[in-house]
Amino acid sequence: MTMTNNYKTFLRLLRLASPFKWGMALAALVGFATIGSSIGLMTTSAWIIASAALHPELGALHVAIAGVRFFGITRGFFRYGERYLSHQTTFKLLARLRLWFYNAIEPLAPARLMEYRSGDLLTRAVSDVDELQNLFLRVLAPPMIALLTSLVMGVFFATYDVRLAIVLLGALALVGIGLPLLTGAFSREPGRSVLATRADLNVALVDGVQGVADMVAYGRQADHVMRVKTLSEEFEHDQRRMARIGGVHTMLSTLLIGLAVIAVLVIAIPKVRDGSLDGVMLAVLALGTMSSFEAVTPLPAAFQHLRSNLEAADRLFELLDAAPAVTDPATPAPAPASPDLAVRDLSFRYGPDDTLALDGISFSLPPGKRLAIVGESGAGKTSLINLLLRFWDYQSGTIALDGRDLRDYRAEDVRAQMAVVQQDTHLFNASIRENLQIARPGAPDEALIAAAQQAQLHDFIAALPQGYGTWIGEQGLNLSGGERQRLAIARAILKGAPILVLDEATANLDAVTERALMAAIHAAMQGRSTLMITHRLVGLDDFDEILVLDRGRIVERGRHTDLLQIDGHYRRLWEIQNQILAEV
Repeated sequence: MTMTNNYKTFLRLLRLASPFKWGMALAALVGFATIGSSIGLMTTSAWIIASAALHPELGALHVAIAGVRFFGITRGFFRYGERYLSHQTTFKLLARLRLWFYNAIEPLAPARLMEYRSGDLLTRAVSDVDELQNLFLRVLAPPMIALLTSLVMGVFFATYDVRLAIVLLGALALVGIGLPLLTGAFSREPGRSVLATRADLNVALVDGVQGVADMVAYGRQADHVMRVKTLSEEFEHDQRRMARIGGVHTMLSTLLIGLAVIAVLVIAIPKVRDGSLDGVMLAVLALGTMSSFEAVTPLPAAFQHLRSNLEAADRLFELLDAAPAVTDPATPAPAPASPDLAVRDLSFRYGPDDTLALDGISFSLPPGKRLAIVGESGAGKTSLINLLLRFWDYQSGTIALDGRDLRDYRAEDVRAQMAVVQQDTHLFNASIRENLQIARPGAPDEALIAAAQQAQLHDFIAALPQGYGTWIGEQGLNLSGGERQRLAIARAILKGAPILVLDEATANLDAVTERALMAAIHAAMQGRSTLMITHRLVGLDDFDEILVLDRGRIVERGRHTDLLQIDGHYRRLWEIQNQILAEV
């Protein structure tokens, strides 16, 4: 990572934190007051002890004794205030970062996010964002507090001798800046390795959890355990290297602080001998020197956290700077008033070097029409759905909605016209009610029940002990395949969109469940335009038109009975399906 890139990344982080600048400034000021109270407590105590050795009148110590009490009490108050303000600012910043990250990656889904592994995305979304919570608490605040403290102590020491100020400020600079730069140079490589290995370890763990059933079935769990163990050992090795570097840094810091105290005494003692400095001030200067380093001791960690913050931010910005596959127009058209859909000469490929996924597709879907698109896997059926939902942009041809090109509308307005039931509809680890309300947030129970009844799911839900409040588990694993699809259909019905899109909605179901589910699908189609994508030729008798896709092109079109009269693709698919069902 170049210095220029570091600088640009740091500026971007500052812009993200800028809404909290006044909270940060107040927390830094209170932090400075905390350090000031500590120094005041130490130096005032030193003055009292040194003065008491000379047996003065007790009244001469009253002000200093009151000062010790004052600094002791205010130190606690300031410390609490500094922790409260800094953590409150940090948590607000962290909440903003999480919201910012989600809002930034949402336009990338699903097209651009498919380029990343789920474990890597999880690391960026959780670990890297969490790393940035240190931006203020451990990166920005410590240098501000150290600078203020150094200026005040430098002025204080200079009133006695400029050389004392030079020694103090030089030692503070060495401990706070010189040593961190030195140890930072040694920790750069292991620091990067820690981040990279942690990301690889997270990916391996996520893959292991998601694929545990297959690994056990094929007896490969030992191989995966070995891989996780190897990554864990590499991670531990890098952490040990970082710990050794940290230990050496602590040793050198302690040594420099001791040398600074000795240097201050070497300069101050002759001044006591010649009478230009009160002997009592020797203890004040010595303890003042020692306590001043409390302001710079967080700086090494600040440099370390800065580096890890920049690494984490670069990983986030790398993802967020990716251009979305689809962008809204600068001046979008008003939301379509009619669900009249027309596709003309549509061609599309996923990449410049890929073959055409769709080649010259044309059809119309006026309000109320039922259209089925069938074909073998890889024929381009799902690609068409991706284009209709504005997940990808097509290269040529047009998709018109209400007479205007789909790209003239906001993607959100286009998707509002469609309710989609996919083969693997994602169900959240929440209640049935919450999963349904994704389609219409805040929908009352009456609407949920009506949708579930149309999907022939209400009786099943009503028989559950907790009814619509039943928790369905991650990805709906507490439900059967048919129940999950019925829930997806109920969700589509609840949305109330004028166009219903069914993408392999009955795939992976047995024949009995499929026939029962088709009845629910037909109920969902009432009063809507319907586009059904399938390779299973079941329940297509009532469709107004069927398109047969092969390698991205329409090779046949017509009604079910008409296509069976032709010795073509549809009839062959029908015969193969019947043969398979007969064998079963």
